[in-house]
Amino acid sequence: MEDFLVPRWEDYELIDFGDGEKLERFSTVVTIRPEPLAKGRPSLSRGEWEKMAHLKFIEHSSSSGKWKVLRGEIPKDWSMHFMHNGRSFKLKLAMTAFKHVGVFPEQSLNWRYIMDSLSQCDKEGPGKFLNLFAYTGAASLAARATGASVTHVDSIRQVVTWANENQQLSQLSDIRWIVEDALKYAKREAKRGRLYQGVIMDPPAFGYGPKGERWKLEAKLPELLEAVFTILDPSRHFLILNVYAHGITKDSVASLVQELYPLDGQVYVKNLMVESSTGKLFNQGILVRIQKGYSNSKLL
Repeated sequence: MEDFLVPRWEDYELIDFGDGEKLERFSTVVTIRPEPLAKGRPSLSRGEWEKMAHLKFIEHSSSSGKWKVLRGEIPKDWSMHFMHNGRSFKLKLAMTAFKHVGVFPEQSLNWRYIMDSLSQCDKEGPGKFLNLFAYTGAASLAARATGASVTHVDSIRQVVTWANENQQLSQLSDIRWIVEDALKYAKREAKRGRLYQGVIMDPPAFGYGPKGERWKLEAKLPELLEAVFTILDPSRHFLILNVYAHGITKDSVASLVQELYPLDGQVYVKNLMVESSTGKLFNQGILVRIQKGYSNSKLL
């Protein structure tokens, strides 16, 4: 398979995209949000979009804006439900000033993979899972739903609090919450000699750390990979890396991973694609998946 294709799931739908925007359904609420990668013309008319949408995000700048209610009422307890192979969790949604609603739904492909992989550790005791740049914690919940021991790391306290609320909403417990720079934490875990059977990381393309440290993925990615490769269990592990930076190509990521990866697992570097209800494919970025000791060929 040339690309990873996200399976459809009940509580999310990419309806259409184009002209720099996406039309999406989160549970029962349909939104219009800016999306620089949404090239070309939409399949549906502007009138059809606004007839369907409950909310539209109006940008004030590249990093902030405001939601406009187009019709109806937004549920007070707006949430999404995800289920796979009898395991499930819930995610609280909300309108933020950064156009996000609390979930990256294309990551559902990775949630499935995490659940299927870590469930294979049952006979040897719960696997250890590390979620770096963990946001509101969907991957952490997916791992915890299998019984894995989960550490969740993000530098923004508010989103860690949000993730904890998602844990409670999902009736799960005992995730370890760490408010810290993800790269620094991974380096410290390496010094401690700790090993993980699963790691996922979703680093931002650009940003600032909790103390104002400048972050640019192109510059930091080699250092990040080297640190994380050190904490992978040599006998059984998987690593999931999401790359959204515009200046990084699939070939350059593949070359870097192959240069730095010190073990003998399988390495896959592909585009992550979501199919709209109008039949078009939207590229959500680059997905790297490395595995050793897991039998997940159907998801590769």
